[in-house]
Amino acid sequence: MNVVAFNGSPKKNGNTFHAIEMVVEELNQAGITTEIVHVGNKAIRGCLACGQCMKNKNERCIQDDEVNEWIQLMKKADGIVIGSPVHFSAIGGTMKSFLDRAFYVGGVNGGLFRHKVGAAVVAVRRSGGLPTFNQLNNFLCYAEMLVPTSNYWNVIHGTKPGEVVQDEEGKQIMRTLGRNLAWLLKLVEHGRVTVPEPEREGKIYTNFIR
Repeated sequence: MNVVAFNGSPKKNGNTFHAIEMVVEELNQAGITTEIVHVGNKAIRGCLACGQCMKNKNERCIQDDEVNEWIQLMKKADGIVIGSPVHFSAIGGTMKSFLDRAFYVGGVNGGLFRHKVGAAVVAVRRSGGLPTFNQLNNFLCYAEMLVPTSNYWNVIHGTKPGEVVQDEEGKQIMRTLGRNLAWLLKLVEHGRVTVPEPEREGKIYTNFIR
C-alpha cells in the first residue's frame, strides 16, 4: 500500500511539512510506502472553469502543469494526505488552486479518488486552524473518500519552521491520525475481498434558477 501526501506550504521544511512527516512516520512504521510532494512553492494557476476536463474525460486539466502529474499520483495511491498552512483563516492560495483542479478532474472522470482513504492536516500560528481544516475536508467528502479521525481536530501549532515539535498535544494528534490512517487502509484492503463496494451513482445537478 502507498500514501501520497501534499505539502501546501510555501516553505518546504516548514510546520506543515513537519505535521505531515509525523503522520508519515506512523504510516512507515505500519509498513506503508509514502511520498511527500511539495505543492506550495509552485506557480499553480486556479481553475479556469472552462469545462474541458469534463468534455475530454482524459483525467487531465487543460492547463498542462504539475497538477496533471499529481492527479495520477493520487489515482495510483491507496491513501492521500493534504496539508496546508493557514492564510487568513483559509487554505494557502497555491494549495487551493491545486485542490480545486485535481478534485474536479477526479470527480468528472468517474470518481478517481472514490473510496481512497484521505486525511487533512493543518499547521497554524494561532487562529484559523479549524476553518482551514474544514475547507480541506470538503474536498475529501466531495470525492467520497474514507476519512480517519484522530483524538482531536488535525491542527498543530507553531510559528517558526519546526516549532510544531514543541506542541505536545498536536504531536499526539498527528501520531494518532497516522495510526488510524494506517489501520483504515488495512481494513479497506482486506475488506474489498469479501465486501463489495456500493455502486456509484451518476451525479445529479440541481439548478434552482430556471
